[in-house]
Amino acid sequence: MNKKKELAKNTIIIFLGKVCTQLISFFLLPLYTGYLTTKQYGVVDLIQTYVRLLVPLLTIELEMGVFRFLIDTRGKDKDTKEVMSNNFTILFGSLFLFSILYIIVTSIWHIDYRWLILFDIFICTITGNLLQVARGFGKTLDYSIACIITGAMTVLLNILLIVFGGLRVTGMVLSMAIANGLGALYLFIKLKLYRYFNKKLIDKNLIKSMIKYSAPLVPNSLSWWVVSVSDRSIISVVLGAASNGIYAISNKFPTLLSSVFAIFNMSWCESATLHINSEDRDEFFSDVCNTVVKLFTSLGVGMIACMPFVFPILINSSYNEAFIYIPILAIGVVFNVGVSLYSSIYIAKKMTKQVASTSVMGAIINIVVNVLLIKFIGLWAACISTMISYFVMMIYRHFDLKKYIKIKYEKGIFIKTILIFAFAIVLYYQKNMILNIINLVVVSLYAFFINKKFLLGILKGVFKKLKRN
Repeated sequence: MNKKKELAKNTIIIFLGKVCTQLISFFLLPLYTGYLTTKQYGVVDLIQTYVRLLVPLLTIELEMGVFRFLIDTRGKDKDTKEVMSNNFTILFGSLFLFSILYIIVTSIWHIDYRWLILFDIFICTITGNLLQVARGFGKTLDYSIACIITGAMTVLLNILLIVFGGLRVTGMVLSMAIANGLGALYLFIKLKLYRYFNKKLIDKNLIKSMIKYSAPLVPNSLSWWVVSVSDRSIISVVLGAASNGIYAISNKFPTLLSSVFAIFNMSWCESATLHINSEDRDEFFSDVCNTVVKLFTSLGVGMIACMPFVFPILINSSYNEAFIYIPILAIGVVFNVGVSLYSSIYIAKKMTKQVASTSVMGAIINIVVNVLLIKFIGLWAACISTMISYFVMMIYRHFDLKKYIKIKYEKGIFIKTILIFAFAIVLYYQKNMILNIINLVVVSLYAFFINKKFLLGILKGVFKKLKRN
């Protein structure tokens, strides 16, 4: 299978599973905004924020390490068992030590939802690890099935706990944690992971190698946390939990785009790793980068054009303020796509220290800009600081990677992108239905023509397959 078909196949399989979870989360917005106040939703968002902070700290990004090491051991059963045995040793050892520390700290300093947060951290840690194990094994179908199970159970449990149980904050967090746990349980049983632990295969040198690879990714994850969600902490302290609820809803729509890219990026990371030393590497990487830039900038500007029609349907009127912040956050997500695209190349080359250093730089920029502006322009500060930090990281990584990979972009691609975003954003704020319709039509035509080659290629492939069948 050639590189492009391999990348496309893995992306489609992962997409079918992940899109279930992401879309379900997206379409549950009416339930969340209908049953939770802005303050309650802000609290839930803050809990999820701190869970995303603590998980990389206690796992030292082990899931990315086990994924990378398992790719190298495919087809070698003994080596796979050795990697998995050491993976489980690090994972459960970290969870044990973290639990002791967490209980001591939360006994001294009172934290609301103390045990709920610990439970959520446990489940997220184990689930994240097993999902990457499935990818490392090359079992993308099982990965997707686990995601579908998680998505379906999230809906059921949300309805039971929030609507009928009246649990609100506790119900929302608990339902997501249990749903993730059921997805992880499926992988544990289906992949027979209990077969892969042997204490005789625990090797200190391999543990050191895995930690050496994974540890530099911790600052990267923490920096991503700072760039993408530390805004919530600053907003909650300066403006209050209700404002954080508004900001969280504003982020829901751009985050959907980011989640779609994350699905592709899983396959891209694997393909980049497998083909990093291929003779036609530069051509392959350039082709992928050009396609991704055109596709996701189109999706970003398309989201802006669709918002006047979608937002009133999905979001309760008490959250209407969130509408005005979406375009800036959408631009930030487009920059984030570029950052993540380059991040996978760093990881493929095992240059995790460069990933960490550039992410720290972005995090510092985000905090400084946010803190300086938030008292003057409120929630706009969080939006602008996130956009600027992603932009700086993207530009830096682009020029830094030129030392190792020659990626060539099509002429005029960035000028076209700037012009279409400017057009869409100007019409977005006019609050005129006719102009909104014109905006959607123009953006749709732009998206089709700039991605015509990619779309026709997909259609041609589908017709060929139908013809063969």
